[in-house]
Amino acid sequence: MQDSIVVTPRVETVSITKSEFRRKLKSYRVLYFMLLPGLLYFLVFHYIPIYGVVLAFKNFKIMQGIMASPWVGFDHFEKVFADPNFYRVLNNTLIISLYKIVFAFPIPIIFALLLSEITRERFKKLVQTISYLPHFMSWVILAGIFISIFSLNGPMNAIVKLFGGDPVLFMADDRYFRSILVLTDIYQGFGWGSIVYFAAIAGIDPQLQEAAIMDGANRFKRIIYITLPMLLPVISIMLILRMAHVLDAGFDQIFNMYNPKVYGVSDILDTFVYRKGLLETNYSYATAVGLFKSVVALVLIVLVNKAVHMMGGKDHTLW
Repeated sequence: MQDSIVVTPRVETVSITKSEFRRKLKSYRVLYFMLLPGLLYFLVFHYIPIYGVVLAFKNFKIMQGIMASPWVGFDHFEKVFADPNFYRVLNNTLIISLYKIVFAFPIPIIFALLLSEITRERFKKLVQTISYLPHFMSWVILAGIFISIFSLNGPMNAIVKLFGGDPVLFMADDRYFRSILVLTDIYQGFGWGSIVYFAAIAGIDPQLQEAAIMDGANRFKRIIYITLPMLLPVISIMLILRMAHVLDAGFDQIFNMYNPKVYGVSDILDTFVYRKGLLETNYSYATAVGLFKSVVALVLIVLVNKAVHMMGGKDHTLW
């Protein structure tokens, strides 16, 4: 019987000396300085505020401070889930957010596909630039513009009168307000949202398009059989990330556009937290609602990522 020989692979560890580390730090100092503002942003606005999550489990007293306030366990969560107003705003949040996913999510993809087929570069760049502009405008400004457009004396009612109809107060009507929210959200974000799809389309091998042209495929078939399949990984990842914000229906937009007449269909979790926390100074209750949102977002992003992975899209997931 021959002796068996077991060969174990040699694993080499790479160690960097202090002098080499300083040299690399000096060589790439410009890149590190460019990275610094982003790191500071996440540190100040995303990591340090995590300290305040303990408010959800305490009976917060301003004079005592966060750490000295007494612990109450899950009392605030029990109050949240027993509050009928919570379920009303949760329902509004889900409806508005799902409307935006269904109608607003595909628009940047369609826009990128259509604009990528334009051959005149100057016209393409002009359209891209114009489509990006609303993203850089505050919702304070946009809300003022849209309120004027949909007012009784605005352009929309002028069109209604032109066709013989009676003026409608769109911004105070439950039947139209959610539709206005979705349409204005599309207008504000479709151009900026299309950037990632433009980049993905630009990365597609042009030889695939050339081969399809040689086979007689028209533009529509090239989009269906080449461009869209190549975009699927990006679309899947963007959808997974979007599902994590399913309870974020757009505080800035709704806060600047809604009014008491449409509270029944537009009051969402974020505006509810704003009133409870800042106006009623019920900080612990508001923190409990915010923590509930974060937990739901984490669960959704994990579940959607897992679902995409199980459906065979191993290369289309975040991890």
